[in-house]
Amino acid sequence: MKSLIASALAAAGLFTGAAQAQVALKADTPHLLFWSPEQQARWYPAMETVYEVRPIAAGPRVHALPLAQTRIDPVFTHAGRTWTVDQYMEAYRVSGLLVIRDGRVLLEKYGLGRRPTDRWTSFSVAKSVTATLVGAAIQDGRIRSLNTPVTDILPELKGSAYDGVSLRQLLMMSSGVRWSEDYADPNSDVAKGPQEGLKLAEGKPGLNPVLAYMRTLPRAHPPGTVFNYNTGETDLVGILLARAVGKGLAEYASEKIWKPYGMEAEGIWVTDPGGLERGGCCMSMTLRDYGRIGQFILDGGVVDGRPVLPPGWAVESTTKQIENGQAGYGYFWWMQPNGAYQATGIFGQSITTFREDRIIIVVNSAWPKSGGPDLRDGRTALINALRQAAIAPVP
Repeated sequence: MKSLIASALAAAGLFTGAAQAQVALKADTPHLLFWSPEQQARWYPAMETVYEVRPIAAGPRVHALPLAQTRIDPVFTHAGRTWTVDQYMEAYRVSGLLVIRDGRVLLEKYGLGRRPTDRWTSFSVAKSVTATLVGAAIQDGRIRSLNTPVTDILPELKGSAYDGVSLRQLLMMSSGVRWSEDYADPNSDVAKGPQEGLKLAEGKPGLNPVLAYMRTLPRAHPPGTVFNYNTGETDLVGILLARAVGKGLAEYASEKIWKPYGMEAEGIWVTDPGGLERGGCCMSMTLRDYGRIGQFILDGGVVDGRPVLPPGWAVESTTKQIENGQAGYGYFWWMQPNGAYQATGIFGQSITTFREDRIIIVVNSAWPKSGGPDLRDGRTALINALRQAAIAPVP
């Protein structure tokens, strides 16, 4: 499948140079969807050497993640064979694996030459962080509510298919605006959007290319009725959020999460051609800071008794809000058949949380392709085994 996608896009001359949704430092940088295994291992921990980024500053405080008294390292079966965790990590190109229960580390392993101090790119895990920052903006009074019309904050969208669309509907991937996320089709929106947006924004100072393209799209369904995965709209939410709070997403993430909650290291966030952090992609942080993101949500978005998020937001956003043909979708969070909620990114990035068990499982990977049932099923088998080991009675 990956070779089919690559061939289609290469033939169309897409996903190279200026056509990327992020700003490459070198014009000949291959699109991040098609990096070789060697490029993945070299660049996933060092996105700042490949793209324009903004720093997410950490503070002097570090939220402790102490080691649990009991560690886990289960053996499990999948695809007709028995696996150790180390065998899974090698076969599925895992760079980091972290299991936390009740705020304590049960397992922490690294691969692909990664060190505990190395960051790793998130891909679409960033979407879940963006939604969390929307909650912070509502708590801060920068956004009135989830019912706020998108055009109230982005008036450039007035007269487009986004008339009548609420912020909540954007977070549910249910705007009703037509969008194709088919990477195998060179005429899909996700394929042609970046380049078309740059053309539409030419000669219009201050108009973000993402915004320029999204406002040209027609309506396909009434708002709020149909789930349709749309990375373009998650970037649009990032623009909306930056407009509402008056600062970039990296600065706001530092102010609301990184510094007060106590991330251990500076993060980075890749920018779009308009110079804004992408709401839909590509943050980088250490493995333990991924775990702290999960813990922050599990703890209800509260720091030292002070709510960063509106009351109930952490649960509402990670609970099914719309049917999506699978287990459901919240506000940029996926529901899983095993009862967990998950922030997910292609090539094997995930933060999986079992709310009732207070278990968080982080997986960072460099899969050989963006996804597929074989890769997802393998990760699910691992996650289920780790959960069972975590809740098993201590001998």
